[in-house]
Amino acid sequence: MQLEEIGEFGFIKSFAKKFDKLIPPGGHGIGDDCAIIPISENRDMVISSDMLVEDVHFIKEKSSPEDLGYKSLAVNLSDIAAMGAKPTSSFLSFAIPRTFTTEYLDKFIEGYYNLSEKFNIPLMGGDTTSSPDKFVINITVTGVIDKGKAKLRSMAQEGDIIAVTDFLGDSAAGLHAILHSNDKNSKHLINRHNRPEPYLMQSQWLCEQPGVNAMMDISDGIGSDINHILNSSNKGAVIKTEQIPISSHLKEYCKQYKTDPLEFAISGGEDYSLLLTANENSFKQIAKEYNRNFKTTLFPIGKITSKNEPVWTLNNKAIKKESGGFNHFFDSKICR
Repeated sequence: MQLEEIGEFGFIKSFAKKFDKLIPPGGHGIGDDCAIIPISENRDMVISSDMLVEDVHFIKEKSSPEDLGYKSLAVNLSDIAAMGAKPTSSFLSFAIPRTFTTEYLDKFIEGYYNLSEKFNIPLMGGDTTSSPDKFVINITVTGVIDKGKAKLRSMAQEGDIIAVTDFLGDSAAGLHAILHSNDKNSKHLINRHNRPEPYLMQSQWLCEQPGVNAMMDISDGIGSDINHILNSSNKGAVIKTEQIPISSHLKEYCKQYKTDPLEFAISGGEDYSLLLTANENSFKQIAKEYNRNFKTTLFPIGKITSKNEPVWTLNNKAIKKESGGFNHFFDSKICR
C-alpha cells in the first residue's frame, strides 16, 4: 500500500493506539494539538512538535528569513493556544543546506526572537545538522495548564455552538497572491500568511469559561479541521457557510481575480484562528465578554449535532462541499 492511499491521518491512526498503554495515568497522547503530561497534583505540561520543510510548508525565495523565523514559531505556539495553555519554552532544530549563509540564519533567528520576546518564551535548546538539499525546521514547544483545564477535540457536546475567533481565508489568499499576483494591494493578506498571530491570550481566557468545551486551531482549513473535532467527539455538525467570517480584504481580492472567497475560507488553511465549541446557553454571554476583553468578535458558524458527519448549508439548504483542507501525501504539489 502506498502512503498516499491512506494519507497522513490514516498513517497516524495506524499506529497511535499501539502506544496508549505506555501513556502515564492522567496523560494524553496522539490525537490533539498537544500531548499532556502530568507534572504535579495541580498542573499539567503540554508539548507539541512540528516540522516545516522547504517547498512543502514554505518557499524560501518567496519569504524573508525574518518572516520565516517568526512564522515557524507562531504556528507551533498556535498548538499551545489550541489547548488553552500558557507557553513556557521552545526548542529549535535545523537541517541546513551547505549553501546557506550565516546572514540568512541570523535574520531567521531575529524573526524567531521577536515573537519569543513578545510572549516571553525562552529558546532552551535544539539541534543543527546539514541537509543535502532542502531547509528543514523542527520546533518543539512546551506549556503549562491547570490540571483538567486543557480543551480537547473530544469534548464537543450536542447542541454546542461552533465558533471561530477571526476571519478565515486571508492566509490562503495571501499565499495565492505570493505565488500568482504579488499585488501590492494584497499586502494585508500576504502579511496574514507570513506572520500569523497565535491566539494565546484569547485561548487562555476561553479556557477559563465554563461553557467552552472543545477547541483546536485551524491549520489545514476548516473544511478538514472540523472533522477532527467531530471524529474525536463522535458527533456531527451543521455548518452555515453564509456565517463563515470573510474579511473585506479577501472579498476585494477575490473580486479582482475572479476567485471564490468561500473556497479560500473553507479549504485554504493556515489562518491559525481558534475553532471551538461552546454550550448554546452560555455562548451569547461568552461572546459578549470576549468582545469586551479583546475588542474582536467570536463568530458563530454552526452547531454540533448527534449525527457523525458535517452538513454544510447555505441559507438553511444543504449544499455539497467539494473541497476539504490540506492533507500531506494527497496534496504534495501544494506549498503549505
